[in-house]
This record gives sequence, structure tokens and C-alpha cells, in this order.
Amino acid sequence: MTTTSEDVWRILAELATAQAELTAAQKETDLLLKEVSQQQKENAQQLKETDLLLKEVSQQQKENAQQQKKTDKQLKELGKQIGGLGAKFGSFTEGLALPSMETILRQRFGMEVVSPSVRASKEGQHLEIDVLAYTNGELNTAYIVEVKSHARQEDITQLKSILQRFRRFFPEHKDKKLYGILAAVDLSPELREKILQEGLYVARIHDQVFELDIPDNFPPQTY
Repeated sequence: MTTTSEDVWRILAELATAQAELTAAQKETDLLLKEVSQQQKENAQQLKETDLLLKEVSQQQKENAQQQKKTDKQLKELGKQIGGLGAKFGSFTEGLALPSMETILRQRFGMEVVSPSVRASKEGQHLEIDVLAYTNGELNTAYIVEVKSHARQEDITQLKSILQRFRRFFPEHKDKKLYGILAAVDLSPELREKILQEGLYVARIHDQVFELDIPDNFPPQTY
């Protein structure tokens, strides 16, 4: 088959078009490779930043753990100090209460015997009373006094429990009329009302001595 000049020009035109398309494709490939290379660089930088951040987080966690240990130790020490202070303040409160409370028990209620810090045990059970006062004879009455630095709702329950269990530990007083007194340094008005509603006497600090804080027509509950 004879190749004419037209065929040659057509082939050359097709080759030129193919070369142009190849060049364009090569440019797109080069651009894509540049973008991939740039993305890899950014990823590498991001990885470095992430590694650095992880190291910082790890270091912070270590420091936090050390600080937590120090804080735990300080809290334990503080707990011991507070516990000791609470025990000392409780003993101080009971000591403060006794002279003035003894005056109330003897002069107001006619008690003959006033005993602080009474402890009793029976059949593996124990009973602790801050102040126990009683008299025999015609009155034949006993009073149990619980002294609190800061009175709370559970102190009412505690005092009532002591009153209810008293005769089991002290059968020699089983025929006596029994009353309860809650003496507190710090006492909210709301809690005072609850104590009175339970038929328990309330005593509070006034001029460094305990005084009864009850209404004139207060009807005490006999236990």
C-alpha cells in the first residue's frame, strides 16, 4: 500500500496529539507526586508533633501520679491531725459540760449520784454513757446525758438507743423513770426542735457553762 503525503501528515498529527496528551498526563502525575510528597511531609511533621504531645502527656501523667501520692500522704496526715483534734475537743467539751451539768442534775432534778464516762459490758455488748445521774428513794429517777461538740441528726438516734438499752445493762435501775439530755456546743434551731419533739432535754453553752434550753411547758419523754 502506497503511503501518501496526506497519510504522513495525519500520522504526524496523531503523534503530536498523543505527545501532547502524554505531556499533560505527565504534568498531572508530577503535580500529584508533589502533592503526595507534601502530604507525606505534613504527615511526618504531624507524627513528630503527635509523638511530642504523647511524651508531654506521659510526663504530665507521671507528675500527676507523684503529686497524687504527695496529696494522699498529706490527706492521711491531715486526717490523723483532725482525728486527734476532734478527740481532744470532744474530751474538752465533756470536761466543760460536767461541772455545769452536775449542777443542773443536782439542783434542778435532785439527783444524788452523778457519774461521768460510764462504761458497761454485758454478753459481748457494750454501752458508753457520757454522764449518768440517778437518785433512789421517792424520786427514783435517772438521767442520761450525751455531750456533743456539733450535734447532728444521728445523735438523737444514738441517745434514744442508749435510753432504750439502758435497763438491760443496769437492771438495778429497771424501776426508775429515765430521761435523756442532749448537751451540745453547736446546735441548729431545726435540730433543737427535733430533739424537743422526741421528748429529750436540750442543753447548750452560755457564758462557758451548759444551761437547759427548753420551753416552759416542755413535756419530757419517759423511757
